[in-house]
Amino acid sequence: MYRKFTATHIFNGYQFVQQQVLITDAAGIVVDIAEEENAGDGIEKLHGILCPGFINAHCHLELSHLKGTIPKQTGLVDFVLSIISKRQTNEDLIIPAIEKAEQEMLQYGIVAVGDICNNNLTLSQKLKHKLRYHNFIEVSGFPPAVATERFNKAVDIYKSFNAQMPACSIVAHAPYSVSPALFKMIDDFSGNNLLSIHNQESETENEFFKTGQGDILQLCQQLGIDISFFKPSKKSSLQTWLPNFTKGKQVIMVHNVCTNEVDIEFAKKQPTWFCLCPNANLYISNRLPNVNMLMKHTDKIVIGTDSLASNNQLSILEEIKTLQKNFTDLNLSTLLQWATSNAAKALQMNSSLGSFEKGKQPGIVLIEGVEGLTVTDNTTSKRIL
Repeated sequence: MYRKFTATHIFNGYQFVQQQVLITDAAGIVVDIAEEENAGDGIEKLHGILCPGFINAHCHLELSHLKGTIPKQTGLVDFVLSIISKRQTNEDLIIPAIEKAEQEMLQYGIVAVGDICNNNLTLSQKLKHKLRYHNFIEVSGFPPAVATERFNKAVDIYKSFNAQMPACSIVAHAPYSVSPALFKMIDDFSGNNLLSIHNQESETENEFFKTGQGDILQLCQQLGIDISFFKPSKKSSLQTWLPNFTKGKQVIMVHNVCTNEVDIEFAKKQPTWFCLCPNANLYISNRLPNVNMLMKHTDKIVIGTDSLASNNQLSILEEIKTLQKNFTDLNLSTLLQWATSNAAKALQMNSSLGSFEKGKQPGIVLIEGVEGLTVTDNTTSKRIL
């Protein structure tokens, strides 16, 4: 049994196509995209944009219980301190929040997620297989003396996921929270074919590596972390941490609020992707990356939501709205490509997700309330298959 869909516009993962009909089997596997005149009867005609399921390239599902608990625009350091102080709570509160957040992502049209994990509390929900995940097991520990202990703990969490969900990696939290010794363990770990890191989320991160001063230093002091071993590289954060990865693995760099043109060119030494989480950036620091500048140097861009600790919702469409509102030259085709085929490639899921191509099962999303090809405050998205 086939299902046939057409709409005002169809976005195939790469571009808009006209007068086409998307044909799938009952399970949503793409059979063909045909000319309307050759598609036969039984076509479901929809109002809006049909596109492949959205892919959330960066999320912290385990923090869903923190929605609305952390003040906005306090800056990165105060935000990090709030996360540390509030994340540990009763599992009876955490587990239902995880389930609710995942259900909302499903309803918004998200089909896959790159999810950060510091524990295995999301595992039971993920094993219901409502969404597809790459689980990034996050490790941190700036003093070299704690590297082995922290990494071994991450390996234990990795094993609990990997036994049932093979798509997972052990990854660095951020440049200012991982020592060179810990970076080497991550780089050497045989299971790591895809990496992620929070990168240049604030200017204080660059300041720390260039001068050893600033708010990151204050953060370490408040947390009682001895950084007497640390010597500033006198380089930007990205130019300091990226050479720690010597194996040529693919790296998703998240946030990039203070990444400049020299950094972007430097990043091309590795297979890197730039992940934008604009609503989280506005929530935490009220600052956005220079997306226009980023686009001049790379097309390796994807979109994430970050967590409900730093966002009002986990909706890729809401991130697209924010990007189009703040960068008016951005066209919807480019934004949708970041959210579909680009993200599928970044998370190494493009054999089955990200585009309407024969044999793939990408999910089908209907975007409604679009004026021309511009999203508005009233634009909505929902998964229809």
